[in-house]
Amino acid sequence: MMKPSEGELIGRVKRLSGGDLIIVDCIDSKTRLCRIRGKMKRRMWVREDDIVLVAPWDFDDSRADVLWRYRGADAEWLTANGYLPSGL
Repeated sequence: MMKPSEGELIGRVKRLSGGDLIIVDCIDSKTRLCRIRGKMKRRMWVREDDIVLVAPWDFDDSRADVLWRYRGADAEWLTANGYLPSGL
């Protein structure tokens, strides 16, 4: 399981936008258009309401790359240890 490091945020998938793009509500209360990296594209299938780890772009804060998708038990662990607010 990957923990968020500096410059990375946790968010919940709000909507799939087609192709490799998804809309994510992040813990900093911003909604970002995120791109699923090619490395992840066929390994992990991302669905609505999944918890994901994203890295915002340096030059455009409204966009990000998806780095990891957390499973149900991992999301519960993140909530219990304070990484993920319960209302997200």
